[in-house]
Amino acid sequence: MKEATDAPSAPGLSVGTGPRPGAVVQTDGTTFTLWAPAAERVELALIDADGSQRNLDLAHTGEFWTGFVPGVGAGQRYGYRVHGPFDPSHGLRFDPSKLLLDPYARAVDGELDYDSPRIYDSSEGDSAGHVPVGVVVADSPPPPPISKPVHWGETVVYELHTNGFTKLHPDVPEHQRGTYAGLAHPSVIRYLTDLGVTSVELLPIHHFLTEPSIAARGLPNYWGYNTLGFFAPHAPYSSSGSLGEQVAEFKSMVAAFHAAGIEVILDVVYNHTAEGGFDGPTLSFRGIDNRAYYRLGQGAAMYDVTGTGNSVDTSHPQVRRLVMDSLRYWVEEMGVDGFRFDLAVTLVRNERHEVDIPGHPFLAEVAADPVLGRVKLIAEPWDVGPFGYQVGNFGPPWSEWNGKFRDSVRDVWRNTSDGVKDLAYRLSGSSDLYGDDGRYPYASINFVTAHDGFTLRDLVSYEQKHNEANHEDNRDGTDDNRSWNCGVEGETDDWRVTVLRKRQMANLMATLILSTGVPMITAGDECGRTQHGNNNAYCQDSEISWFDWSLPESWSDHLALTKKLLALRAAHPALRQWHYFSGQPVVSGGRKDLSWIAPHGGEMTDADWSDGNLRTIGMFLAGDALRATDAEGNALTDSSFLMALNATPETQNVVVPDASWAPAYEVVLDTSNSMVTEVEAGATVPLAPRCLVLLRAL
Repeated sequence: MKEATDAPSAPGLSVGTGPRPGAVVQTDGTTFTLWAPAAERVELALIDADGSQRNLDLAHTGEFWTGFVPGVGAGQRYGYRVHGPFDPSHGLRFDPSKLLLDPYARAVDGELDYDSPRIYDSSEGDSAGHVPVGVVVADSPPPPPISKPVHWGETVVYELHTNGFTKLHPDVPEHQRGTYAGLAHPSVIRYLTDLGVTSVELLPIHHFLTEPSIAARGLPNYWGYNTLGFFAPHAPYSSSGSLGEQVAEFKSMVAAFHAAGIEVILDVVYNHTAEGGFDGPTLSFRGIDNRAYYRLGQGAAMYDVTGTGNSVDTSHPQVRRLVMDSLRYWVEEMGVDGFRFDLAVTLVRNERHEVDIPGHPFLAEVAADPVLGRVKLIAEPWDVGPFGYQVGNFGPPWSEWNGKFRDSVRDVWRNTSDGVKDLAYRLSGSSDLYGDDGRYPYASINFVTAHDGFTLRDLVSYEQKHNEANHEDNRDGTDDNRSWNCGVEGETDDWRVTVLRKRQMANLMATLILSTGVPMITAGDECGRTQHGNNNAYCQDSEISWFDWSLPESWSDHLALTKKLLALRAAHPALRQWHYFSGQPVVSGGRKDLSWIAPHGGEMTDADWSDGNLRTIGMFLAGDALRATDAEGNALTDSSFLMALNATPETQNVVVPDASWAPAYEVVLDTSNSMVTEVEAGATVPLAPRCLVLLRAL
């Protein structure tokens, strides 16, 4: 067995201590470096196309193992064998019979053999040929940046699945459907630009695996929340190959989006890995340094706050370095514009597993990083551990998924809310959550639906989950859906129910887009996509999850409504405020920037706010002077708007504010299609049951 030669210096992205980890291609060979401080010996396994291997010992330098291999370049498949004690009761899981993926691998090739006992810690034999391996990828130019950066205050996020969005697209060539190239197709991008979104948020595209327990049911992990490679684009989403071609194809996709003015945001899963719990397969991190990469509890058991069997321990400096290096790589080399962090609370737990906000080093390193300082950062501000619900607590520079917005808006429109006080906070940017730490309204990522849960159409069609296709006896998925089926469970031919459902969908979509903050639309909600009541389609790579491209035509009315709402938002800064409202005039003698109007036509009183049965409210947005400014520093001005909603099942007679607010209004939007086109100040008008109306002051 030969040793690799000493490694020449290699430039790289990493700013942590020690050499650049991973496989770095140089002029006449490749340098391989692995962080494995507790290992006794590390072998580099170079794997040929026929599966044969050449194993080379790496040199030990501090906490790193490194070596330069002449003649090895891009496309070379490789892995590591890490020697050391195997003592699971003390958290030591070294086993050189397990071929391990480089945590810094930029591409991954091969599949996991779920039926082989060799992938587990056992005496069954060598796991080579049964596990994915890394691929050497040479540096290449990043895609061009977006033509015009999208300010947070103008952002509209569209959450989609790379595979499912184009799987059925008739214009995309068949071999490109469900791939990065499919997303880059002109027809796909034209649909998104016509819709009016500014940013696509891709469900996980870091290389991921299906959990063995799910594979045993004959199903895949479709969503992708089971990462194995934090630097590698998911290989099955590539139409061109898995020996590095996936990297080039991903970059081409980003370039296409950027050319169209659309940002690319990645949903990233750093909180756990695909190795699962204590009895899961040994594929990478577990065999390199189990005690460093994972949170361990008493008796070296996995300490799980993610619900997946393991939790990545970002209280360890080198593990944080891995995450930070990965984030910088995706920005600087792959061109992405932001990240949404799955179960972000796990990343801010300290060495005692306690939530440490704002003191966790991860938060400090992200805030100080110049690369991450120019991209969008979104936290899913919860995990399943103690004190895991942290909505509103992440602080700048973070935005957050606002679960309270989702719950409040759903409750109002299903007519179960306790008055309108909480709704008012959500409509106006959730200052109660984000206004006390120096953040702006766009810290609130507003959403009514997401990949996890009912689609918008299902939210008004089902009260119970219908997850039988998941083969878990309908036990999976939440029972707290906050949905209302409009009187009939599931699909129906009753036209009255159908009309009501479409109005409810319009109400929910209008509330989402017209609220202050950043709206996030789940792909297909604009055109009636259904999962037939499945509220946990994580394992459904099927028509249940795929985007049905016949829907935009058959649901053209709802699609047109969504486009109209997004166009209104884009055209009117009063409808996308960048600063919190004060309830005071912006300029001397002007009107209050925000006023809440009661059904009697005057401003809301304390009694109105305390009325738990009140579900009719108006919101007056003064446009004569806004707190936002233009490029020259001048205060922006706009039309003034009055939004009124009635979530009750009865018509409510409401009084239009008197002429001191505006002499008259034109109806810009009415989800009931029942109001006249213009209303006078002081008039009493009927507000139809379950409707939202937007009026522009004349």
